[in-house]
Amino acid sequence: MQMGYRIRNAAVIGSGTMGGGIAALLAGLGIPTLLLDIVPSKLLPEEEAAGLTLEDEAVRNRIVQAGWKAVTRARPPAVLNEESKRLITLGNLDDDFDKLAEVDWIVEVIVENLKIKQELFKRIEGVRKPECIVSTNTSGLPIQAIAEGRSEDFQRHFLGTHFFNPPRWLKLLEIIPHEKTDPEVMDYMIAFSEDTLGKGVVICKDTPNFIGNRVFSISAAQSVNYALDNDYGIEEIDAITGVLIGRPKTGTYRLRDLIGNDIAAHVGSNLYKLIPDDETRDVLMHERSAKLLEGMVERKWLGNKTKVGFYKRVTNDEGKREFWVLNPETMEHEPPENPRFEIFGKGKKIEDLGERFRWIVAQMDDGEASEETQRMAKYIWATTAFTLGYVSRRVPEIADRFVDIDQAVKWGFAHEIGPFEIWDALGVAEAAERMKAEGIEVGPWVGKMLKAGIESFYQYENGSIVGYYDLQSKGYKPLARDERILPIATLKAPKDAVIDKNTSASLIDMGDNVGLIEFHSKANALDQDIFDMLVKAMDTAEEDRFDALVIGNEGQHFSAGANVFVIWMNAQQGEFEVIDTMVNAMQTVLMRMRYFSKPIVAAPHGMVLGGGAEVCMACSRRVAAAETFIGLVEAGTVGLIPAGSGTKEMLRRVVNPVMRIPDADPVSVMTKVFTQIATAKVATGAFEGFDMGFFQLGDRIVMNKEFLLAEAKRSALAMVQEGYQPPPVERIYAGGRDILGAMQAAVWGMREAGWATEHDAVVANKLARVLSGGELSEPAWIPEQAVLDLERQIFVELCHEEKSIARMGYLLEHNRPLRN
Repeated sequence: MQMGYRIRNAAVIGSGTMGGGIAALLAGLGIPTLLLDIVPSKLLPEEEAAGLTLEDEAVRNRIVQAGWKAVTRARPPAVLNEESKRLITLGNLDDDFDKLAEVDWIVEVIVENLKIKQELFKRIEGVRKPECIVSTNTSGLPIQAIAEGRSEDFQRHFLGTHFFNPPRWLKLLEIIPHEKTDPEVMDYMIAFSEDTLGKGVVICKDTPNFIGNRVFSISAAQSVNYALDNDYGIEEIDAITGVLIGRPKTGTYRLRDLIGNDIAAHVGSNLYKLIPDDETRDVLMHERSAKLLEGMVERKWLGNKTKVGFYKRVTNDEGKREFWVLNPETMEHEPPENPRFEIFGKGKKIEDLGERFRWIVAQMDDGEASEETQRMAKYIWATTAFTLGYVSRRVPEIADRFVDIDQAVKWGFAHEIGPFEIWDALGVAEAAERMKAEGIEVGPWVGKMLKAGIESFYQYENGSIVGYYDLQSKGYKPLARDERILPIATLKAPKDAVIDKNTSASLIDMGDNVGLIEFHSKANALDQDIFDMLVKAMDTAEEDRFDALVIGNEGQHFSAGANVFVIWMNAQQGEFEVIDTMVNAMQTVLMRMRYFSKPIVAAPHGMVLGGGAEVCMACSRRVAAAETFIGLVEAGTVGLIPAGSGTKEMLRRVVNPVMRIPDADPVSVMTKVFTQIATAKVATGAFEGFDMGFFQLGDRIVMNKEFLLAEAKRSALAMVQEGYQPPPVERIYAGGRDILGAMQAAVWGMREAGWATEHDAVVANKLARVLSGGELSEPAWIPEQAVLDLERQIFVELCHEEKSIARMGYLLEHNRPLRN
């Protein structure tokens, strides 16, 4: 980072979903943040009834308080952890405006009206300190126009910072300079956004809707237009435009409901006016689509926020929740058909997404493919080809590098690969020829590239992208390698880098005497092969091949937990001794990891459930991605308890520190652990993971998941340099009979209130036995092995229970828990 700037505190103006979300993100990262909004112009009826006036603080801050309250209740959560709420100060733009003089960054997130924004920035100029950076979160208004009329110093410190909603969850941040933005300010904001906020930064030209929203608005509009013009149903389209083509499961229409149909109409209308020279803009005003959207907005069918849009949540005659689907012809919602298509089932079996796209397009001309498959393939090709043509024509108008378009689409809309990567996979020349034959214009630079003998947009080496076609030099240009990113494919490239490999895991040399244990089983579920590889890695390290180990992978999730199928199968067959042996073996491996002589660093991300959480806790240290959802879920999902050392470890981490304080009361802290395990609570992110005890002092959170493996390796090497020593053996606090009674009373209360089923109570009571130390008559500090033996014993006992066996079977068949 540049040393001239530092953001120690910030202010966000506008407390809506976006503004409040940005404030929550900053506070979660330890940055005190002032959140301001306008003062109401009139009283609400309830305020009048209470005798309040427009001068009362409760009234004057009503809008900002309501906005922040909505943010704290948002799902998925906008707030990183409860403690961060303390760093938010609420205020209004009249009484608290002068406080802006104290902050290092002011970000504006108000209504998309040029005149109103200009007036606000004129006021800000009067109070901001000279080094304060000021930015606008506009999604499309010209940055140059917003800054017009401001002083030279203000304009040097002014730029666009366009977050994507919700700010915590979407990676893309578009940074848009104008002609007077100071390059040092740009450099600092790029570094701050990447390093502190964990964002993927794309530098945009000051063009309407910048990159992400420009491409998305046009391509999303055409996706709906084509469907309506060719009689594709809403459910049909959503079934094939989600995970099948590497996009979120929301597909096309569910995504519209999520964004808001009123917002889609507003954005489309605004963009149409802003791009008079865009040859494709008419797709935004397509007659059937516009009429449909207009009718929906009139009826307040705005999507998720009004609970009615293209889908409507309905409780059927059996009391079950369904999502009824809009029929655009009748404008009525009808029961779902939940279609299943052959193209989805077959396509999903092709792991490589580029190869999958090639297979899908090939189905259009495959005489052996069913008529239904050909029809679905035609939709995917038609809408994809439209987008490929459009983005090629927007280079260099909206971006000099097509790479920036790919990154904006991937980071802003969670697509696995960008449009130019798709085009490479389809074959640039072959796809371009087909597009031209179908009347889709391709950007002229593509033809020049092909004529020069360059056959792909990206340059590849060992399957990895190393360069891209540069329009200026008319040749490949190296793609700058970020040292903070360690792709596993790159680690594996050198000869002999893979030390050992089996079906579920690999041991890889990361360099610098650090070994990587990579999981690659389905959902990275823990099985015997993974435990064998953990043992192999420790054996190899003891032979002085490695000074430290890292456990990490590039899967969607770190680990979904232990392989339930093996436990279920043995329980059904009454092979309880086999189960006992398996659990004992897992405990042995994890305890060896805990006390291993060399540092082992876990790099968790995504779902880290059950046994996955136990593996993490057994490591010397954890370097976690911010979006790490960790929890011991056995009780709620399969009617068992954590037995690979998880129950013991929560006692050691959460209860032990409190009970070392003289005269400490064990009830509240024991209740915390009991409730977390019994209710299968999962942290909503790594910050909450600290609150729950999964992460501890010395563990780190990395905001950008792409940096995770490199940062885990860095921590491992630092531990080696510090002369790492394994932790001393601890005894575990067990509360005895009184604590057992308190937990059993809590279970009874949950059962009486209807919050727990009869079998939930059985599982919870057995969990209480482990947490209290079994049959102890009074509190005691007992050996770790005693707790391990007890959690294993209770685990096996629960495997005898028919209802636990039923829960395991149901989870395997339906991929959701059974409440029995």
